[in-house]
Amino acid sequence: MTASEIRQQFLDFFASKGHHIVPSAPIVVKNDPTLLFTNAGMNQFKDYFLGNKPAAWARVADTQKCLRVSGKHNDLEEVGIDTYHHTMFEMLGNWSFGDYFKQDAIAWSWELLADIYKIPKDRLYVTVFEGDAKENLPRDEDAYDFWKQHIAEDRILMGNKKDNFWEMGDTGPCGPCSEIHVDCRPDAERQQIDGRTLVNADHPQVIEIWNNVFMQFNRLKDGSLVPLPAKHVDTGMGLERLVRVLQGKTSNYDTDLFMGTIHATEKLAGLNYGGTDTKPDVAFRVIADHIRAISFTIADGQLPSNTGAGYVIRRILRRAVRYYYSFLDTRKPLLHELVPVLAQQFAHVFPELQQQADFVKKIVFEEENSFLRTLESGMRRIEDVLSKGAANKIIDGKAAFELYDTYGFPIDLTWLIATENGFTVDADGFKAEMAQQKNRSRAATELDTGDWEVLEDAPVTTFVGYELLENTTRVTKYRKIKAKGKEQYQLVLEQTPFYAESGGQVGDTGVLLFGDESIAVTDTKKENDLIVHFTDSLPADITVPVKAVINREQRQDTARHHSATHLLHAALRQVLGTHVAQKGSLVNAEYLRFDFSHFAKVTDEEMAAIEEIVNEKIRQNIPVVIREMPREEAMQSGAMALFGEKYGNVVRVVMIDPAYSVELCGGTHVGATGELGLFKFISEGAVAAGVRRVEAVTGACALQFVNEQLQQLKEIKGALKNPKEPVKAVDNLVQEKASLEKQLAQLELEKVNALAVRLKEEVSAINGVNFIGKVVTVGNTEALKQLGTALKNIDNHVIVLAADVNGKAGVAVLVADSLTAAKGWDATKIIKEHVAPLIKGGGGGQKSFATAGGQETGKLAEVIEKVKGLL
Repeated sequence: MTASEIRQQFLDFFASKGHHIVPSAPIVVKNDPTLLFTNAGMNQFKDYFLGNKPAAWARVADTQKCLRVSGKHNDLEEVGIDTYHHTMFEMLGNWSFGDYFKQDAIAWSWELLADIYKIPKDRLYVTVFEGDAKENLPRDEDAYDFWKQHIAEDRILMGNKKDNFWEMGDTGPCGPCSEIHVDCRPDAERQQIDGRTLVNADHPQVIEIWNNVFMQFNRLKDGSLVPLPAKHVDTGMGLERLVRVLQGKTSNYDTDLFMGTIHATEKLAGLNYGGTDTKPDVAFRVIADHIRAISFTIADGQLPSNTGAGYVIRRILRRAVRYYYSFLDTRKPLLHELVPVLAQQFAHVFPELQQQADFVKKIVFEEENSFLRTLESGMRRIEDVLSKGAANKIIDGKAAFELYDTYGFPIDLTWLIATENGFTVDADGFKAEMAQQKNRSRAATELDTGDWEVLEDAPVTTFVGYELLENTTRVTKYRKIKAKGKEQYQLVLEQTPFYAESGGQVGDTGVLLFGDESIAVTDTKKENDLIVHFTDSLPADITVPVKAVINREQRQDTARHHSATHLLHAALRQVLGTHVAQKGSLVNAEYLRFDFSHFAKVTDEEMAAIEEIVNEKIRQNIPVVIREMPREEAMQSGAMALFGEKYGNVVRVVMIDPAYSVELCGGTHVGATGELGLFKFISEGAVAAGVRRVEAVTGACALQFVNEQLQQLKEIKGALKNPKEPVKAVDNLVQEKASLEKQLAQLELEKVNALAVRLKEEVSAINGVNFIGKVVTVGNTEALKQLGTALKNIDNHVIVLAADVNGKAGVAVLVADSLTAAKGWDATKIIKEHVAPLIKGGGGGQKSFATAGGQETGKLAEVIEKVKGLL
């Protein structure tokens, strides 16, 4: 069977058992501060387990895109080295939300594996939780008894808390689990060594294939366990491992899930994949794995960047580049050529990649092309590091960390280069530097969250803010948090008019009135599907009814900017082309920011055309119609959805003239476009390869912007004596300035040449070297360099020129080629070791000519004497 057939058979099997088949959630997690990426199939159902939201169906199944490269579940360093770990993988899963429990979950697992997929029963083992005395958790007797109905007891193994008690993180839903393992070894080897001894022993051919988690508890911050409101089943089976077993392979990478990518890489690199443990074959596997993680994450809306989830993706991409650069001897971008291969392979199950294949390919190309240039710089840097450590043959930890952090060199690559040159690496020093960075990062992002104090049994918050701007309600739960050293509180209300930050729109602010006491709400965010209100304090009595009142003016201004993004999106597609797709946005009361896919700068003419279309729609005062309808019906009607957003079965559709703009959107909007008043661009620029960003304002903010521009124009005209044609007057001024600068440069050059003639008369001989040292007066640093060049024809010279240039110290050092060759003298070394420290600055250059700049102009004479003393 092919991987596609195996995947479909799983979904069909559970559909026959009454499960609703749901689509994969985006791989990038939103509205959950505990996760960057979806790392398990249960992530999108977390609120169901916690009881924060009722489940839409009692039974569901799916295949979920997952990524495990950070936090507790981090498989990155094993990827490509072994045969079964991955960054991005598909998790097949079936769930029960308060419906069936252990008996049915176990029976169906066995039926699917043994009867449908026909895995030989004598190759299967199962594990059951043995209990934990420390936490007073009993052995899972129920699971053991149910398994006895299907498999011999000698194949039911006891597992400890580490292996058989599943927890998503330090807090949250958890429970005992029962794993299913497959022994893929040859028969001869199985007869020699009992497979029981190899379960959970990291044997590459005795692998876990499926995990049935029985969600019964919620882990609190203090470490205690409390029962969940209902018992659930959460199962996960890695498709890659399942396909490997059913296709009779010894490696996940030998299956049709990866071999298409590997064959494409063979053609691009001009090498053959052998499936061995050699570095080139590891590189093939790393590339085949990493391109999946990169492509699907970008397709789900996360661009590579220097922070957060974007930084993780950039590191994965750079890791893949390092492998083909180092071990496939490939010096040109390769990864982007694999995007169409993946897009075609997964078109029927994850169509979002094929729909954006050109865009994703462009992003990947620009990223790897940029990093290849950085790698070249890194190789030059490591040569410098090796030369400095030549005496003791050690690359110190600080230098190794700089190579890792600045140039993207993994420590194993530094070790490889070091070994080739007879060096070692200070591993302890590297680890210390890495620990310091992690501590700094942790301090900057630390979020200490307490447990919820529950006041009312009303887990679901009803949002009433589309219709109401204030209402009377109750606090259902609250907790204290600490973020970046500041203590705050989070409150959840039974009903709330406060819009929680989502879809680019910022959260509402306002007040909560507890009788006569007013508590300011500083922000409103979503945590999964929970609406959380942030405050700096708690009321004296949090149990009394509370009147929730939002900031009306802020809401109205924000709504104007949000409706403007819909008008803008449609206008961009009309002027630039239908390839334009939203890639991000920020909507607040002051302005809007809109990121979109486009591969060229938006010209002034195009900007004007887009702006005119939006303002025309505003003048038409078109009603903004909002309807709720089934998602499929909305999509069939032509509504636009954003890649990477997770939509429910019933969606909110915002229509501004059905022939102009129809989008799925949960944000707040104006009643008619005329409320925007005016739309005005304030900037346009690039965010990343293939992504442009515009910023704009509407309403009173637009009027203020226009008035400020007019005031500036008035002041400029006044400064120019109110010419009839101010643009022409400015052009004349610029031309006049350029002419004067040209004349000044000529005068400076003449001055430099005259000064050079005088300085040649001041040469003094020191130990056979012609020395000139002088503090000179020049107009700029370029003149200082010109003066040095004019003196270079002096034989056997060492020249030091220093100047106070606009309050900054400037120094040039020249050493004759004859001296650099015969004596090894180096102007760069003189600058860095002797000049720069004196003037509190820095510099560099070449062995024969180097320059420095610094703060201490009073040390210039001392600089001359310092270099003179070296002779």
